[in-house]
Amino acid sequence: MSDMARELAVKIAQVGLKQRSFPSIHDIEAFSHFFTSDGKLDIPSLDHREGGCTRRELLLRFLVLSAVLDQGPDIVGVRALVRQVTNHLYRREVRFLHQPLQFFRELGIAIDNILEEHSSVKAARAAIWAQENQSNAQKYNLFIDNSRQVLNYAVFRWGVPLALPLLLERDEKNEDRKPTVLTAHLKSWASAEKMSQQLKDNERYGLGKAVGDKACHLYAKWCVSALPLLAEDKPNWGPLSYEQPFDSNAGRVLWRTGFLLRFAEEKDYVNQQVIKEGQGKSGLHYIRVTNIRGMKCAAPLTAELEDAYATICLHHLCTNSRVPKKIQIQRLPNAYLLAYGKGMSIADFDDGLIHIGTRFCFNHEAPKCPECPVRRLCAGANGEKCLITDYRT
Repeated sequence: MSDMARELAVKIAQVGLKQRSFPSIHDIEAFSHFFTSDGKLDIPSLDHREGGCTRRELLLRFLVLSAVLDQGPDIVGVRALVRQVTNHLYRREVRFLHQPLQFFRELGIAIDNILEEHSSVKAARAAIWAQENQSNAQKYNLFIDNSRQVLNYAVFRWGVPLALPLLLERDEKNEDRKPTVLTAHLKSWASAEKMSQQLKDNERYGLGKAVGDKACHLYAKWCVSALPLLAEDKPNWGPLSYEQPFDSNAGRVLWRTGFLLRFAEEKDYVNQQVIKEGQGKSGLHYIRVTNIRGMKCAAPLTAELEDAYATICLHHLCTNSRVPKKIQIQRLPNAYLLAYGKGMSIADFDDGLIHIGTRFCFNHEAPKCPECPVRRLCAGANGEKCLITDYRT
């Protein structure tokens, strides 16, 4: 049971090692001097002041905004939109990362620019996106939830993550601490996983419905693994200290390969509403992998993997104070990588899923299986074609 899952977990992470997926902060003009002459982030200068904030603080603010917005249907297009709007607003002296209140004061400028840049990105990306997804280019829309109202998108999706550092600044009475309010808030939690939970659920500072669990874990990935903004040489702030960001790409790849079916039967996923029968496109089954959180593994695991799972929960995620009795499926990638990954991270695993899901495992009945780097291990590509033809995300 576990051998194929082990091979898949390791292979997906190996793919991700070579295929990084990260917002290009190099292209944000306000950050251009944060890098050395060879293009690397100047880590020793992260705590230097840039006006009212440190460089580390500014990067954390930009990335929390990016994580909220990175939920759109086209990752390349979403990241281009965020980059172009940010650069345009800074050219207009709307320095909303340094002073979040400026975004709300100049909301008209922001809305006009979001509309303009969305049209620009659509012109460049819609045909490519439509071809890859067997869709209509006219349906291309980066406003989350397929909204057509830019006011809602700007205030809810841009405004809420920008209001977080604004509120933290207002609540901080010590002027010397205001340049690092978001940094301090994020690091106040026991682990990157705990931080990701509080980013959404904290009673005063949580982003609530503006952000999903996937985006919160994506933020942890970016700030711990992609950039050393929150990372420490400790398990609780290290490469396995947060859960996999489960999104449609992850769900599609992990279902089609048969990875998820190693740990529970299809009926269990139906009961958990991970699989919604007949609710996908053209009456096919819909995979809503975000519902997997908390789902119990129903299959036996090796003693080695159970030990790794306990270590993950106790010392990396810090979600348990004693050895857990229940094995939760969404944490098994961490356990596999700890036991067998030879230093690979959840970021590697997620980057592998993104690369496979966006380049080969398209959301239709004819993905590029012959070219896929995990085709040898994939159940859908090797006899169980229904895992591809009967499900959509």
